[in-house]
Amino acid sequence: MRRLYETTYLRDVIERNNLRNPEGMKELVRVIASGIGSSTNPTRIANTFQSSQGVTIKRDTIKQYIDYLKDSFLIEEALRYDVKGRKYIGTETKYYFADIGIRAAILNYRQQEETHIMENIIYNELRSRGYNVDVGLVELGW
Repeated sequence: MRRLYETTYLRDVIERNNLRNPEGMKELVRVIASGIGSSTNPTRIANTFQSSQGVTIKRDTIKQYIDYLKDSFLIEEALRYDVKGRKYIGTETKYYFADIGIRAAILNYRQQEETHIMENIIYNELRSRGYNVDVGLVELGW
């Protein structure tokens, strides 16, 4: 499965978009795969690159790379929706893999967090049934 991902998906994204930083793209995919079901944004991902690896990748570059991954149908994005305010909040989003097996192969079958994997599977099932899926936070007031 990992070889399929590297030779088909990743190589296609890198070649089709003439990426100058293929290693940055590979690492971005690993970061997204590691954080499925977690709220994030390109700025937070850029900060992760800087703090964990000392690598500077601009927020706009990360945003563009994410768009390439979405265009390749490797990942999908669920926007954050404020239920009370009835509007989208553009600061946080969640990313899900279209194929959870490819996500597992990217991470060498490590990081098997059952709750995050189940969230990804439920997201995929709802999308396959034609639903639009947003994410949000509902605070309970006691």
